[in-house]
Amino acid sequence: MSGTEWNIAEFNIARLRYPLEYDEMYGFVDQLAPVNKLADESPGFVWRHQTDDGDSTSVRLFDDPMIIINYSVWESIESLKDFTYNLQDHKELLRKRREWFVPLEGWPIIALWWVPAGEIPTLEQGKERLEHLRDNGPTEMAFNLRKRFEPPAA
Repeated sequence: MSGTEWNIAEFNIARLRYPLEYDEMYGFVDQLAPVNKLADESPGFVWRHQTDDGDSTSVRLFDDPMIIINYSVWESIESLKDFTYNLQDHKELLRKRREWFVPLEGWPIIALWWVPAGEIPTLEQGKERLEHLRDNGPTEMAFNLRKRFEPPAA
C-alpha cells in the first residue's frame, strides 16, 4: 500500500443476459480468473471482494438474482482507470460486455468513494453507496469516473 491517507473503493454491478452456467456466458466466465489475477497484480491494487470461488459472481445483494457485483479498493483513481481501460485483457471484456450483460434501467453501474487507507468496506456499504448515487447523483459520498470528488482533507 502507498503512503497515501485515502484509497478509492469501487463497487459495480451488472445484469446478466443469461445465467452464468449457460454456454452463452462462457466467454465471460472463462476470463474471470485471468482478469482477477491481472487486477491482483496491477499497480495500485489493494483489495477485491471474493468468495471461496475467487470472485464475487455468486453474491446477490439485490432483488434481481441476475445482478452480479464486483468490488475492489485501489490506491488511486488513476490506478483503477489504468487497470480498467489500459490493460488489454480487461479492455477486451469491456468491448464484449453487451454479449453478456443488459442495461440496468435507473441504476448507475459503478459507485466510487474514498476510504481511509487500510480500511476494507463491507458489502452493505457498497450497496448503500450505489443506491446513494442512484438517488442523489454524484456527491462526495458516492460518485463516478465522470464526476469525481477529491479525498477528504486530512
